[in-house]
Amino acid sequence: MLELPLLTYFAVMSITPGPNNLMLAASGVNFGFRRTVPHMLGISLGVALQLFITAALLAYVLNGLGSLRLPLGVAGCLYLLWLSWCILRAGRPEADSEARPLGFLGAALFQWLNPKAWVMVINTSILFAPQAGQVLWAAALLSLACALVNLPCIGVWAWTGDRLRRWLDGERARRLFNTVMAVLMAGTALWLLGDEIRHAGLL
Repeated sequence: MLELPLLTYFAVMSITPGPNNLMLAASGVNFGFRRTVPHMLGISLGVALQLFITAALLAYVLNGLGSLRLPLGVAGCLYLLWLSWCILRAGRPEADSEARPLGFLGAALFQWLNPKAWVMVINTSILFAPQAGQVLWAAALLSLACALVNLPCIGVWAWTGDRLRRWLDGERARRLFNTVMAVLMAGTALWLLGDEIRHAGLL
């Protein structure tokens, strides 16, 4: 089960641009790598738990997916648009004592509204999880592999954001970066929302 195609799939889905990685890059720039670590752990362990539950209850999840997918997708996209607005308005964290990076629990819970995470989890459960035998053990192995591959991949985005901090120390450069990230995040949200609406047959 834990073969190269599965690990490659996890790596590609984890390191390619998406809501999680755009948020991590912005957090790395605005808060640094160390303060972004709980966000990273929340993503990896949140996706791993999501995968475990989905793979273990595959039949039930797939039966209810048709009615759940669109509401979850819309909720996730609306949350991404709100995060885009927050990133757009973000200034220097030193200037705002209330500024905080997304924490472990928030990042873990967001995966249940993240359309890209659902795509990875559902595809993994369908393509790689056995449908009989030791289902719980197989789901646990898939989840562990997902977390171990995902964490260093998403860490690249947080680390890159952290390395950019000194180049974006000026207020104008930082605002430009935050604007670009906010636009990319909003564009991602709208694209995902349109995809979910098309999948539901509403367009």
